[in-house]
Amino acid sequence: MAKIHPLSIVDPAAELADDVEIGPFCIVGPKARIGAGTVLMSHVTVLGDTVIGERNRFFQGAAVGCEPQDKKYAGEDTKLIIGDDNVVRENCTLSIGTTQDEGCTWIGSRNLLMANVHIAHDCRIGNDIIMANNCAIAGHVHVEDFAILGGQTACHQFVRVGRNAMAGGGSCVLRDLPPFVICSGNPAQPHGLNSVGLRRAGFSLATLNALKACYRAIYRDGNLVSDAIKEMEAILQECDADAKPLVEHMMRFVADSPRGIIR
Repeated sequence: MAKIHPLSIVDPAAELADDVEIGPFCIVGPKARIGAGTVLMSHVTVLGDTVIGERNRFFQGAAVGCEPQDKKYAGEDTKLIIGDDNVVRENCTLSIGTTQDEGCTWIGSRNLLMANVHIAHDCRIGNDIIMANNCAIAGHVHVEDFAILGGQTACHQFVRVGRNAMAGGGSCVLRDLPPFVICSGNPAQPHGLNSVGLRRAGFSLATLNALKACYRAIYRDGNLVSDAIKEMEAILQECDADAKPLVEHMMRFVADSPRGIIR
């Protein structure tokens, strides 16, 4: 049976795994479903139609499944779905979706959301992501796996952040941040490939060289996106088998960017 502190309020209709731990002064609503091994430290609220996976840790003051900060929201039955092994630190706010999108906010697994992170409605957050203190992620933003967002980074609505990309602290990301790229500033501007992060992740030298060539193709002075795509197609034909899916992903991300990429 779940371990629930007597000073918490848990709706009888909520579904809790047997080993869930709920500390003092928490509130869990009737539509919450919380998986095995998950811990709510204290003063955590889980509201809305919220599904939480296994072994997650929610620290003090986290507001999970809160209503969207969207004036169009009119009480529709939308969702928040969270994966496994996430750490959600103090005072984070995670919103449910809206009917203007898929009706669901998705947060994957093994993410670290530091204090005061805000993830708005209809976002898709991947796996193994770090968002440092005070990151603000607006509605409909997609963040791919292994991205790192420095403290006080803000992402404009509908922006996409590519896999293994990194935004320096205080960045204002107004357009799509391509995979494997570092950016910083307001507005955010590119500052090279995330080479250190990619080496730490075990990327081979050949793969790094292929991705560096893609970066040069995208950001070489005077290159249009169409020119960069042609150059990356040539790189794709010449690179080794390990690099091919990563080069192709980078190329497709840039080619399919509806907002355009940071420049």
